Amino acid sequence: MIKRRFTGLTDPGLLRSVNQDNYYLDPEGRFFIVADGMGGHAGGQEASQIATKSIEAYLDKNWDSDLPSDVLLQEAVRQANQGILEDQYNHPERGDMGTTAVVVAFRQDQPWYAHVGDSRLYRWREAKLEQVSEDHTWVARALKVGDITPEQAKVHPWRHVLFQCLGRKDLQQIDIYPLDVRAGDCFLMCSDGLTEEVPDELIGEILQGSDTCEEAVTKLVEAAKAAGGSDNITVVTIVQQ
Repeated sequence: MIKRRFTGLTDPGLLRSVNQDNYYLDPEGRFFIVADGMGGHAGGQEASQIATKSIEAYLDKNWDSDLPSDVLLQEAVRQANQGILEDQYNHPERGDMGTTAVVVAFRQDQPWYAHVGDSRLYRWREAKLEQVSEDHTWVARALKVGDITPEQAKVHPWRHVLFQCLGRKDLQQIDIYPLDVRAGDCFLMCSDGLTEEVPDELIGEILQGSDTCEEAVTKLVEAAKAAGGSDNITVVTIVQQ
């Protein structure tokens, strides 16, 4: 029996002709994936699609195995990375493609999430929005150690520079952590097409004022487009019951 409500929505935005984002919602509510591709029109779209399909297939096949959930997620993400590398080898014109990935898995008694890049996972709990994942960007790292201020981070020219993404031979950091979940929590997974345009305060207000998951994702995408819609926008919401 599914213990959560969920939905997703993706939109190319107002300036891009191709949507390089992909997402997946497991029909049984077991796991969820968001990926934001990069590297040219065909490349980014292909990378995020390979990652999403590879992670979905691995998790579905091995869901009932004896593998611990953190190991399961790590292997799913590593296989996705390998799939992109193989595609790069077979299609040199896509040699610079890559993708972010954020995955949430509600398996057994302890949910987990995996994350590479700057797509984000948030938790909305008791009228408070918290960013759960940590961006793998130069700016996020500089902000964490105090080299720049939050105000500088918002407009820094390097704020999109990733130090980790899928599609790299030197992939080293896959963040995999247990997820604290309570009844009534709403989880938001999104590409940076949302967070670049819509501040956290407004994201929280929209979640607070939405009666359904469908209403929330629609309003969030609309808010990103109203603010400029300069990138592809993907939003997934999951409410724990």
